[in-house]
Amino acid sequence: MVDENTPKISVRGLYKIFGDAPGSVLDLVRDGIGKAELQAETGHVLGLNDINVDMPRGKTTVIMGLSGSGKSTLIRHLNRLIEPTAGEVWVDGENILEYRQGKLRELRQKRMSMVFQKFALLPHRTVLENAGLAPAVSGKSRRQYAEEATKWLDRVGLEGQGGQYPAQLSGGMQQRVGIARALTSNSDIMLMDEAFSALDPLIRTDMQNLLIDLQEELQKTVVFITHDLDEALKLADHLVILKDGYVVQQGEPQEILLNPNDPYIEDFVADINRARVLRVRSVMEETRDDPGEVAGEVDHDDTLESVIAKSGGDTTKRYRVTEDGRLVGVLHMRALVRALVPSSRDDAPAMADA
Repeated sequence: MVDENTPKISVRGLYKIFGDAPGSVLDLVRDGIGKAELQAETGHVLGLNDINVDMPRGKTTVIMGLSGSGKSTLIRHLNRLIEPTAGEVWVDGENILEYRQGKLRELRQKRMSMVFQKFALLPHRTVLENAGLAPAVSGKSRRQYAEEATKWLDRVGLEGQGGQYPAQLSGGMQQRVGIARALTSNSDIMLMDEAFSALDPLIRTDMQNLLIDLQEELQKTVVFITHDLDEALKLADHLVILKDGYVVQQGEPQEILLNPNDPYIEDFVADINRARVLRVRSVMEETRDDPGEVAGEVDHDDTLESVIAKSGGDTTKRYRVTEDGRLVGVLHMRALVRALVPSSRDDAPAMADA
């Protein structure tokens, strides 16, 4: 029996150096040489620098960073599309770097699926055939996988589209086919590399909401790559922020937003609408004791924005906080307002720019 608290994926001491002889410069990286210095002195490019991340099972881990931060390099190590210079990648208690080709194929075909930024649909196959690609590759006939593929096409909003070809669909619809394909594979891990970044903003929002709905229902282990902090905060249960190939900060998104541990993170979160992102559970006073007279009741996972609307902006009010109907705390509106105020360090860059 697998302990649900055991990480689905664990990355340990992972390094990736691109160049002619990466092993020869590994000690330089471990001794602290920077990315720019390494390239200038040796001609090697540092992709990942001592990555240590636990990805919880049944949750969404979002890996974010700017271009060149190493996020796409990292996700490609999880199914060994890229081999590391050093380190370990553990999936369900097994180091996949020890897998031979047969077991590696099984990992990619049955245990992990991937949704790409550019959709990666086969133009000569119908939507149904694209959705059923994984079972087709494993030897199943169209008749054998059609029902399962149709189920997931319907679930992602593509009812009746199975006979179409990818060129006949919009970009958002094509990405829905990509998600249906990942679901039809029945893998319990979904890797999503900038899956929504090529979509128009409204379609992108729809796809984010679709993923959230699917996760509530299916509880897959999702690893999602993005350069967009708003998207990361919306989707993530666990957030990992990269810069120049190393982890700057990781943890629960609410904690990172309230307690950034580095100027790089502070710059990232400075302009975020905190009321829209922060949840009641992050600012409430935890208690099981009846708080007495209150203005009403709110859920621990409500956004602060919704509570502000409920209160009419009255900072003297307080609310009972419940989770699944049970009392878990009390929310003071003054504490809510304090949580919305950035630290003076957050404000400094904006003042300097002014």
